[in-house]
Amino acid sequence: MNEQTNQTPLIITGLSGAGLSSVLKNLEDLGYEVFDNFPLSLVPALIKDSPHPSTLAISIDTRTRGFAPDKVLETVKKIKALLIYITCDDAVLQKRFTETRRRHPLADDAPVSIGIARERDLLCQIKDKADLTIDSSDLSVHDVRHILEGHFGSRHEKTLSISLISFGFRHGLPREADIVMDVRFLKNPHWNKTLKPKTGLDAAVGDYIKTDPDFSGFIERFQTLLEPLIPRYMEEGKHYLTIAIGCTGGRHRSVFVTEEINRWLSKCGLATHVTHRDLPT
Repeated sequence: MNEQTNQTPLIITGLSGAGLSSVLKNLEDLGYEVFDNFPLSLVPALIKDSPHPSTLAISIDTRTRGFAPDKVLETVKKIKALLIYITCDDAVLQKRFTETRRRHPLADDAPVSIGIARERDLLCQIKDKADLTIDSSDLSVHDVRHILEGHFGSRHEKTLSISLISFGFRHGLPREADIVMDVRFLKNPHWNKTLKPKTGLDAAVGDYIKTDPDFSGFIERFQTLLEPLIPRYMEEGKHYLTIAIGCTGGRHRSVFVTEEINRWLSKCGLATHVTHRDLPT
């Protein structure tokens, strides 16, 4: 993502049903003046008349009057905006439209799946040019808010919000991960009958993992890897960093290591947010 300037507005676009409205609500909470489905031809005048363009967040989607991918990209370039693209898996979009019984804007009388395919094809050019892409498929509303807070909560300060996610490889990689660490080599509590039903949040599981002869050396080296990277990310103007730590099922080793790294980062005075993706809630 490009470093932001004091005059940079935000243009938000993406797939219908992917969460554009939720993004706008969160940006409004962060102090932005938001405009939903704003006519594309009027955007330059809006920017010109605003005393603080950097506080503007403008949503433009396929419902917008005069919408065309090339015109959107031309407008983004003209006003020097940051382009945010909100996407989502087809299956999740299909479910959302089914649950809300909304009609897809590009489906006409066709099935929702046809509308989704048409819109994805229409927006592919914009997606490729986006400064920031948020995939909401596996994200809760709180996750989306945390991502936006990390990027835009303090736009003019060199602060870095670090999100730590434990996960199981069998359930897939977290889409938003910047750094992925595989801890499947560590001693696995899953094969211990007493520890199997527990999680990495239980002290007994942590004590068991610590008996692995390579555990302490691994933790030290992982911290040594992260230590110089974090200030460099901050120097580049990055406000949000996601570190994903995975094991096989996402219940034991990844959870414990995530908690260990979180404790270390907190001691370093860094703002962190922990999510154990594959633990039952």
